[in-house]
Order: sequence, then structure tokens, then C-alpha cells
Amino acid sequence: MPDIRNDQQERAWNGYEGRHWAAHRHRYDAVNAGFNDLLLAAVRPGDRVLDVGCGTGQLTRLAAGRSGTGSALGVDLSAPMLATARAATAAEAVSNVDFLRADAQVHPFAPGAYDVVLSRFGVMFFAEPVAAFGNLTRALRPGGRLAFVCLDDWRRGDLGAALAPLATLPEPPDDATPTADDAPAGGPLSLADPAVTREVLTDAGLVDVDCARHEVAGTWGRDAADAGAFLAGWGPVRHRLAPLGPAVGERVRGALVAAMRPYAGPDGVRLRTAAWLVTARRPG
Repeated sequence: MPDIRNDQQERAWNGYEGRHWAAHRHRYDAVNAGFNDLLLAAVRPGDRVLDVGCGTGQLTRLAAGRSGTGSALGVDLSAPMLATARAATAAEAVSNVDFLRADAQVHPFAPGAYDVVLSRFGVMFFAEPVAAFGNLTRALRPGGRLAFVCLDDWRRGDLGAALAPLATLPEPPDDATPTADDAPAGGPLSLADPAVTREVLTDAGLVDVDCARHEVAGTWGRDAADAGAFLAGWGPVRHRLAPLGPAVGERVRGALVAAMRPYAGPDGVRLRTAAWLVTARRPG
């Protein structure tokens, strides 16, 4: 069994949240794929790539293709998402990819085994970020590179407007099933402040830390009804709706559909996500 220290995230990503991402991998990739090229710019031919919080593995497979004679290892806590990642990799006949269920903040990676560490929205959930990034730093060869994207404060962007109908809802009860957003330390906005990110990465032993803000559009659905239904099934939203009665839940779902209408166009419902592209390297 893998050594898992990030217990609450492990429960969330092996429960409903992980199952939902696994079942809807194409939809989540459509939301986030606009960030792929920003990350893949860090990969060179022959690189050994480590993809942290790889989920269903789209970025892992793309990195493997870019590395050519190199390889890519995707690491995640979620068994459902990794099962989907392995199936997709087999279907696409990508041979230089492997996946590992592990807690990246404590897993004993071979020292200096990787040329580059990537992550697409997977490193915000570390319970102990300095220790976690220190572990990843040791996994990099001297001079090895780190590149990840993490959320800026989504409440100021399109997604914040789309989620406005949730603002008046009561908080879920303490005994509700946890989601990835509920961890006492680590969460989707844990690295939203670049000053915090620079401090964490510097304390973890990395240098040349740079944070560049990007806004990228992603597709949430074919039309407002489709996008609103998908958003209502997203773990954090479902978590808020679950304790409510059917009438309130239906009203909020209708409001989510209405909130998506301004973003609908011929290419579907497109919302811009604001994120930080963070790059750094191990000294040497």
C-alpha cells in the first residue's frame, strides 16, 4: 500500500470527486486543456518527466510524446482517475508512460531521477507544501525544472460569476462527505498569492522562481443547460447542494444554467480561468 499522509484529499479523490472526474475526463480536459502548451514548453526531447496530480493523464501522455525518447510518470492519489488514465494510455498506444498511485509529498522518488516536474492544477492540495515541494526538488536532477499551473482567485473571474447562485446557500454540515476544497491545509486557492508561492518554493530549495498570470478559456458544455448540469455535478457544487431539499436544489440548478447563458456561443459555453504559471529549477 502507498504511504498516504494527505488523508482528506485521499478520501475526496477516491470518493465521489475522483469518480466524477474519471467518468467525465473529456469534459474536464476541455475545461483545462488550454493550459497544456504553457506547461509542455518546459519539456525537451529525451526528458524524464514527472506529472504530479496527473488525474486522468492527458498532460502525462502529451509530455511523453513531447519527450520522444524520454518518459513520463503520472502520480496521483485517485485510484478511479488512474484507472481511466491507464485505459486511455492503452487506447492511444502511448508506450513511454507509466502511472503510480502515491502521495507525491512523501513518496520516495529516486533522487535526481527526473529532468522536469509538471503539474496541471495538482499541487495546490498539499497538506504540507514546503515538505512536498522539497520532496519533488530532491526528485529533480541538479538543474532540473519545475513548471505548474495553479489557480488565481477564481472568484474574480468567469467561474466566480457562474457560481454566484451558490453565494446565499448555507455551509454544508460538519459531517458532510469531504471534498478536495475542504482540507484544513491545502486547497484550490492555497497558491493563489504569488508571494506565498515564491516563499514556499524557495524554502523547498528551488531557485529562479517565476509566477506569470494567464487567463485561458475552457469549454464547460455544449450549451447553457449542458454546462449548468455539468457544473451542478462538480464535487464542490454537489457538496453544497446535497444537504438541501429537492426544491431548493432544483432552483439553484436552474440559476446555474441561467448564469452560464452569457458565456454560450457557437463553440459552446466558454469560461476564462485565471491561473499562475509557476516555473523554477533545482540549483546545479
